[in-house]
Amino acid sequence: MELTEARWRKSTRSDSANCVEVADNLPGRVYVRDTKNRDGGTLAFAPSSWSSFVELAKKYA
Repeated sequence: MELTEARWRKSTRSDSANCVEVADNLPGRVYVRDTKNRDGGTLAFAPSSWSSFVELAKKYA
């Protein structure tokens, strides 16, 4: 998986390195990785699945 064009970001609410980074600027997928271990692997989600997860997480935040 080539992610050289990915623009990674993390939550503005993150106050430490214990966070995930998200790249949602590439077509067809949203990518997620661990801030502490950026080379440890990347998860890929369909944009609709990621949106559903984020909306559900907001309810429990």
